[in-house]
Amino acid sequence: MWPFKKKSQSEVLRARYDALMKESFDLSTRDRAASDLKRAEAEGVMDELVRLEGK
Repeated sequence: MWPFKKKSQSEVLRARYDALMKESFDLSTRDRAASDLKRAEAEGVMDELVRLEGK
């Protein structure tokens, strides 16, 4: 058995969503417009994740 497991597409999308939300939160205190853009990008990733898991 191999010790490394390849991540599924949903795991990759969830990790990307988490990273974008963290970045949005970090930006929220300095640049609200950039924070809103990151949040919108994260919501797009979440929509893709929901669509993938809905199949």
